[in-house]
Amino acid sequence: MPKDRTVALAPTERIAQSIIVLRGQRVLLDSDLAALYKVETRRLNEQVRRNKVRFPADFIFEVTDDEFEILMSQFATSRWGGRRKRPFAFTEHGAIMAATVLNSPRAVAMTIHIVRAFLQLRHLLASNKQLAEKFAQLERKVSTHDQAIVGILKAIRELMRLPEPKKRPIGFTANLDE
Repeated sequence: MPKDRTVALAPTERIAQSIIVLRGQRVLLDSDLAALYKVETRRLNEQVRRNKVRFPADFIFEVTDDEFEILMSQFATSRWGGRRKRPFAFTEHGAIMAATVLNSPRAVAMTIHIVRAFLQLRHLLASNKQLAEKFAQLERKVSTHDQAIVGILKAIRELMRLPEPKKRPIGFTANLDE
């Protein structure tokens, strides 16, 4: 077995935790992808810039200033010790294309794990969709019963209420039956 295969690969779960949602797409940031491929972020970005033709807009995009500020606050990154440039965000296809650009055995091996991580997220979202649909059905059933339950509770409260005792007026009255 070649030595390249014995290198410890990152588990799919760790990759799945690195995947974030930006602009409605699930993406990996360039620094996370570079760490997975065991190259410097600057080297990855250099290869991407050299091969712009391979990276259409649906494969990769540069994070805007506002998104960068939000990411810095989410990851608690300081301005002084953190990144100076806005990162690239790679979609699933962009991450796979990055492996072909880097052309290293590590990058090729990691693409398998990256694809599995994206698939795992898809399955998780699909199961959540099914769960959400079942919950919505249950909510619809309960909402029609809510009106009936509220009516029953009101009737029970009325029955539980004691009748108010008749108050006799203060002073002398000729009607003693009350």
